[in-house]
Amino acid sequence: MGKKSREEQRKRRHRRIRGKISGTSERPRLNVFRSLEHVYAQVIDDVAGHTLVSASTVDKGLSAELEGKSKSERAGLVGKTVAERAKAQGIESVVFDRGGYLYHGRIKALAEGAREGGLKF
Repeated sequence: MGKKSREEQRKRRHRRIRGKISGTSERPRLNVFRSLEHVYAQVIDDVAGHTLVSASTVDKGLSAELEGKSKSERAGLVGKTVAERAKAQGIESVVFDRGGYLYHGRIKALAEGAREGGLKF
């Protein structure tokens, strides 16, 4: 067996986490995906299999605000935005799914932004 790539290791951690957490319509799952340049957040109802709200650094509405900011600051803004959109849909509390990433850096910034925006987790 060869060495597992970082992505394989992350996916393995994510599968392990997903075995333990699941989003319901009362308390959906806040999922985070991080690429080299962008960060994406979705609030998902796993029972119905629907994405309720989403926000990312590639959103047309956010691009003006994000210019000239660091990746972590951008992630924080995405967290705030997803929280505002969730509140507009009447979602108060969520289950945080860090997607197999360490709770550090951009992931932490997004989580703190979402908490500032008023989501409880």
